[in-house]
Amino acid sequence: MIEIGAHVVKTPVFLAPMAGVTDRPFRDLCAREGVGYAASEMISSDTLLYATAKTRHRIVRSNNGLPHAVQIAGAEPDAMADAAELNVKHGAQIIDINMGCPAKKVCNRMAGSALLADPTQVRAILKAVVARVDVPVTLKIRTGPTPESRNGVEIAKLAQSEGITCLAVHGRTRSDRFKGQAEYDTIASIVDAVDIPVIANGDIQNGDDALAVLAHTKAAGVMLGRAAQGNPWVFREVAAALEGRAIPERPDSTEIGQTLLVYLSGCHELYGEYRGVRIARKHIAWFCKGLRNAGSFREQINKVDDPLDQLKMVETFFTHPHLFQEAA
Repeated sequence: MIEIGAHVVKTPVFLAPMAGVTDRPFRDLCAREGVGYAASEMISSDTLLYATAKTRHRIVRSNNGLPHAVQIAGAEPDAMADAAELNVKHGAQIIDINMGCPAKKVCNRMAGSALLADPTQVRAILKAVVARVDVPVTLKIRTGPTPESRNGVEIAKLAQSEGITCLAVHGRTRSDRFKGQAEYDTIASIVDAVDIPVIANGDIQNGDDALAVLAHTKAAGVMLGRAAQGNPWVFREVAAALEGRAIPERPDSTEIGQTLLVYLSGCHELYGEYRGVRIARKHIAWFCKGLRNAGSFREQINKVDDPLDQLKMVETFFTHPHLFQEAA
């Protein structure tokens, strides 16, 4: 178990917040499959954006039994504190600060992982947010700005001193983005340097990976991101491995189809018909990856604009895939 303030994470398996992926319906699927913690997609600290549909959708609270954690990103201490306060007023039980995103549009604003190059600003942001809200504040980082300047240990100590209650660390630097392989030595050093729970993230694809990373780093838990795309069942596999239980069988095509239909219904409800159908398309591609006739199916369903037609075609593919026979 991992304690984050008054909240207990019973399963030390976290879902990494991913913009455009880990919306409420997807987090609900992952919770059903055993994830212990799932924060919202990253939300800008610009509170003027909270009137937009995109941001409203991201702050909608799930009813999945997990703590309601909201991740915020920005570069200015006061703006970050304002955003944290506003989200708590809207029901956030945990505020997570993003200093790990390597996306250019985020880093160009000196937010996300760009902040790791400026520990003074990191301290100012953490101090402001922790002082403003009365809920636990957590932090997501990378191991440093570049491989030549890995300062993850310094940032972790700083975070602990400013009241951060849990720290997730991706085993790449900002400049690495998602290239190469994650390194875990820095995460192990961070675990040794602080007393707060550290969650290891990066290149964890299955239960065996999770066990190996925990053995190497002695972290309190693991965080999975891209491995969960179209595969919420990875969490029951990882949870079983960590608990020493038999690894559950992979879902058959029927279970995959039924789970995807649940997601699609939630997606249409959350975003409305027009946006919901379009947002769902990438998830459909992930869920059917590797299945027979998936290429022909994707080509056809990406032309569908009506939500009921989208649901019907998905159901047909997973029950009668031969109807989407690909040309020889």
